[in-house]
Amino acid sequence: MTVGSKIQGLLVSLQSIDATLTSLALKTKEPKAREAFHQSALKTRTVIQEIQKRKGQVEFEEPTYQQQ
Repeated sequence: MTVGSKIQGLLVSLQSIDATLTSLALKTKEPKAREAFHQSALKTRTVIQEIQKRKGQVEFEEPTYQQQ
């Protein structure tokens, strides 16, 4: 398993977490809990963006992804 494929798996997991947090934020009636879920989803999206940038760097550097 390449580093790139591990990063892709991580991104899929983070996107699932984001979807779950967003869903919970929409379903929860408690305002404080709703805000906590919403803030957590926003933080998760920030992490996703950072990991996507890093994935691009890894794909550029990793020989498996280089065109021959």
